[in-house]
Amino acid sequence: IPFLCLRPNCRGGVELLFDGVKKHLVTLPSQAEPWDIRHLLVWIQSNLLKERPELFIQGDSVRPGILVLINDADWELLGELDYQLKDQDNIIFISTLHGG
Repeated sequence: IPFLCLRPNCRGGVELLFDGVKKHLVTLPSQAEPWDIRHLLVWIQSNLLKERPELFIQGDSVRPGILVLINDADWELLGELDYQLKDQDNIIFISTLHGG
């Protein structure tokens, strides 16, 4: 069961969708298959997102314009949705879109 640090980055504004909470320490529940980012996003939408999930999730992934870092590495280098979570992973979501 992975224990994760999830951080919607405060500089990008994503934390507003999480009721202003900038850091979540999460222990994921047991499940038959290993946890990956795809399953994590479903869990986040059900358990952490407080408003306007369409600004964070699009289909089964994050919306374009949200950078995902896993242990300070771009998730594109690690397999994106298929990355299998490990205990103590640090996952950061950064919005690269800014209003004007």
